[in-house]
Order: sequence, then structure tokens, then C-alpha cells
Amino acid sequence: MKKRLSLQDKAELAMKAAVRKVVADHKKTGRPLAIWKNGKAVNVSPDTL
Repeated sequence: MKKRLSLQDKAELAMKAAVRKVVADHKKTGRPLAIWKNGKAVNVSPDTL
């Protein structure tokens, strides 16, 4: 029998899937990805993802 996922678990899975999609899209198009690092927004090259 499968365990039913809580709403929080479902939301976390959806967020992780969305992030994977965005990262893949940025790698494919070669656009930098904006991330939060050391309290600042920085652009990361898609080659380093």
C-alpha cells in the first residue's frame, strides 16, 4: 500500500520539478541563471550548473 503524500510533500515535489525544468531550460538556451548567494542575487553561467 502506498503512503499518501501530505499537501506539503506534494508542494515540495512540484517545486523541485519546476526548478529542474528552469535549470534545464537555461542550460538549453545558454542564458545565465539568477540565484541567491551570500545575501545577494548573482547570475550563474549555464555551463556551471
